This record gives sequence, C-alpha cells and structure tokens, in this order.
Amino acid sequence: MPHLLRPVEDQPFQWTLNTDGRRHPVENTLAVSTLLCGIVGFITGIISSAHVIASWVGLIGMLVGFWSQYVSITTPQRSLNIIGIVGSFVGLALGIAAGGFMP
Repeated sequence: MPHLLRPVEDQPFQWTLNTDGRRHPVENTLAVSTLLCGIVGFITGIISSAHVIASWVGLIGMLVGFWSQYVSITTPQRSLNIIGIVGSFVGLALGIAAGGFMP
C-alpha cells in the first residue's frame, strides 16, 4: 500500500479532445467551430444593435453544432458541442428578439 501514499505525478495534465487515442481532425474542427459560434452569438446577442450578426451566427452555430453532435466520437467533443449549441441558441433568440435576420 505504499503506492497509495505518494502523490501521482507520473503524467502531466494534457487537455485533448481525442480521449480515445485516435486523431479526429474533422470532428474536432466542428466542435471548436460550434464553440466559437456559440461565444460570438452569445456576445453579439447581448448587444442589441448587433442583432443581425447574432441571428445569423446563432443559426449557423446551431446547425453546425447539431451536425457536430451527430458525428462526434468522444465526450470532450460532445461537451464543447453542447456549450456551443446553447450559446448559439441564446444568441439566436436574443438576435431575433432585437430585430431578426435583416437590418
């Protein structure tokens, strides 16, 4: 039992979307794109004068996010997808409430 008493520092922390050990460049790109659309949609949704950007980016983020969720392979990809989809939805809703898709 002495191995339980010493700190575990064999492997440094490494953040990755590929928890299964394989590369998934398309799925990772879709997940990160969804997250970025969600962030941009949410931030521009708060600004009522940017309702056109919020509406379009929110819609694109939701569509890309749904597709990315469908093809995702690992749990970290799915987590980014859900965060991005929710941010995109909020941006889309706020954008539509402030004026919609057209200026």
